[in-house]
Amino acid sequence: MRKNYILTLFFALAFFGTQLGFSQSTANVSSIQQNIEDLSIYPNPVSNGKTFIYITSKLNLNKKIDFYDVLGKLVFSTVLTGKELNISDLSKGVYVLRITEGNYKETRKLVIK
Repeated sequence: MRKNYILTLFFALAFFGTQLGFSQSTANVSSIQQNIEDLSIYPNPVSNGKTFIYITSKLNLNKKIDFYDVLGKLVFSTVLTGKELNISDLSKGVYVLRITEGNYKETRKLVIK
């Protein structure tokens, strides 16, 4: 009979212990970051020696843009106040752009040929 109590206690502790570990988050849904609405980067891929790209969105607010190489190293960072961005200092390759506009963030790929 004593084994049943110990076994029941063991299973009860195991059950309630896992319930605490797998509880749902009560985070506010409005704090979840969404994508930047109507974000557009063109031309992409960049070719023929073009030195400018255009980055637009629905809100057209100032954008912080970070360029990362394929190894994840930050290569270039700037704040874009208009639509036109000079990329003449970047060499050919593939870049990951992290764009922040207000409270929204989005990641895009840019290819320079």
